[in-house]
Amino acid sequence: MSDLKADFDAAVANSKNLSERPDNATLLKIYGLYKQATVGDNAEKKPGFGDMVGRAKWDAWNGMKGTSSDDAMQQYVDLIKSLS
Repeated sequence: MSDLKADFDAAVANSKNLSERPDNATLLKIYGLYKQATVGDNAEKKPGFGDMVGRAKWDAWNGMKGTSSDDAMQQYVDLIKSLS
């Protein structure tokens, strides 16, 4: 478990130094995986129609519902590696 957490922490740091900015769909996936790994299932209220970015982020995170923290961490690590 500690190896996964170390890999996850390294991937979070690496995500800030990617050679090029990922497309919006990939950024949302990164966000959703990060929130699922660090917070767990989304229990927040869905933002209103005026907050389109907030709604997209909420949907990305909510789409990960039921994914375990470890699975989300591993998917996050794999995704950041594929982008590096």
